[in-house]
Amino acid sequence: MPDIPKKIDRYEIIKKLGKGSRGNVYLGRDPYIDRQVAIKTYPVPEQKGQREVKKYQKRFFVEAQSAGLLMHPNIVAVYDADITDNLCYIIMEYVDGHTLEMFCSPDNLLPVDRVTEIVFSVCQGLEYAHQKGVIHRDIKPPNIILSPSGQPKITDFSIAFMKRGSSTLEQGLFGSPSYMSPEMVKEELVTEQTDLFSLGTILYELLAGKKAFDGNNDYAVMYKIVNEDPPPILEIRPELPPIFGEILAKVLAKDTSERYQNSMEFAYDLRLAIRDLRETPKETHDRELIKYIHSLPFFHNFTESQIDEILTASNLSKVESGKTIIEEGEVDESFYILISGELMVRKADQDVAVLGEGQCFGEMAYLTGEARTASIITKSDCILLRFSSTLLEMLSESIQLLFFKYFTTSILKRLSKSK
Repeated sequence: MPDIPKKIDRYEIIKKLGKGSRGNVYLGRDPYIDRQVAIKTYPVPEQKGQREVKKYQKRFFVEAQSAGLLMHPNIVAVYDADITDNLCYIIMEYVDGHTLEMFCSPDNLLPVDRVTEIVFSVCQGLEYAHQKGVIHRDIKPPNIILSPSGQPKITDFSIAFMKRGSSTLEQGLFGSPSYMSPEMVKEELVTEQTDLFSLGTILYELLAGKKAFDGNNDYAVMYKIVNEDPPPILEIRPELPPIFGEILAKVLAKDTSERYQNSMEFAYDLRLAIRDLRETPKETHDRELIKYIHSLPFFHNFTESQIDEILTASNLSKVESGKTIIEEGEVDESFYILISGELMVRKADQDVAVLGEGQCFGEMAYLTGEARTASIITKSDCILLRFSSTLLEMLSESIQLLFFKYFTTSILKRLSKSK
């Protein structure tokens, strides 16, 4: 057995923690700041040509760069990365805990509310990564660690894809077969929904105590992923609230158009499930929801505390695809802000525009009191904030002024485009 090195660069090695797909992982110490760290190593392949070595090093730095972009409480932090003595290494936050793999067996399942909270938190981490243009591509139980306080943290971005920058998407099959999405198996374009499908397989396994897709070999598993649905979770756990069956059917949909479009949508339904489990109808405004809304164009000039106040004085709701939100000709004082999804604007049975996340609609009728001049129909599942004059008057004057400022800007832009 090879000796464990005493040091890697300036980092002191305490012990070996495990072996990864391409190297070892050590517990180390940064003597400069007296902090324990995890050190992931990648030996540069021996007897390889210069081209192969450069390709290997590029893959190493893709992991370091993709993970290094992300500073989030539900993602393992990366502190440093370098190459020394033909060894690539990444210095990461050390999390002294267990991976979710421990809780996937039938005799060691976690309480359902705890499972839901964990997957909800992972959704928050993925939403942050996806907003930064990073797709993990290998979400599975061993790559999610629970800290001693119970906080889940996503790790191992070794096959991540960065949508921006110089990285390119390598062709071929990557990841663990049981947690691949149908588009990964078919070697099609991967998107943020790929990570959501993989997270859905984890939710299923944590609830059922068995994999959503299993077989005698990798080919059997991949065939099931593309062609078969797992046994309904309510047949395995009939005591669960029905919403779990709905969530898993949606997140494990083969067709990406039928799957959750982003982590925000998945997290929204998990919030409803948590509420069902605890039988508490009270709405809570977690920090990640506030941060997500703050990132939308409409809310750039609002503070996070103002957004929290807005959430208290508005109705946050999810609307299925194909539903009419506003009917042409009706009189109504409400206006809306689209948090997630797409909407179709229809006038006289003609589709005239598509609205995306962060846009508002219905404000003209709200301001003038006149009948609606167009119908608004959901093009996909949407999450909306709905306001009425009564609710808006509950807000502080400073917030109301920001709303009217945005309304004015929005209306002027529309008028200038119509010329």
